[in-house]
Amino acid sequence: MANLYKIIVTGPFSCGKTTFVSTISEIPVVSTERKITTEDRGVKAETTVAMDYGRVTLDGRVLHLNGTPGQARFDFMWEILAHEMNGFIVLVDSTDPPSFPDASELIKLFSKMKQVPYLVVANKADKSGAVSLGQIRREMEMDENVTVMPCDSTSKSSVRQVLLQVIELIERSRQ
Repeated sequence: MANLYKIIVTGPFSCGKTTFVSTISEIPVVSTERKITTEDRGVKAETTVAMDYGRVTLDGRVLHLNGTPGQARFDFMWEILAHEMNGFIVLVDSTDPPSFPDASELIKLFSKMKQVPYLVVANKADKSGAVSLGQIRREMEMDENVTVMPCDSTSKSSVRQVLLQVIELIERSRQ
């Protein structure tokens, strides 16, 4: 049982959670994407309304990846998904600083649900207009002991590095 991990992938609306899970999953992703009917439809065509579920095996460890909805109107799913989580990843869009306060709130909410390791992942850090990891840390008022790392959610190797980092944090916390 020690080689099974439930990892929550959360973050503000449109930061790349569905792409993150889809990029690495070894199984077809269970997705609850639906057409957007609110004012957000100008940002993207679909949004997650319940979860994205994927699974991947890394170095003999099975990771169950649960992507959360990014819109607060679906927040009832957050607590359901957080049940029995071993760690969580807060994905932020490096090109969208106005979404950083929402990401900070998600850290507070998930940390209240269960004390588990987490890290902040700067998606789209390679895009023009992306802010630095240091600026993300400052704007989100993160402690120095919180890992903030870059990621390209469309790159399997980049997503893999993030997942290996969260596993390391979880395993270190168990010692």
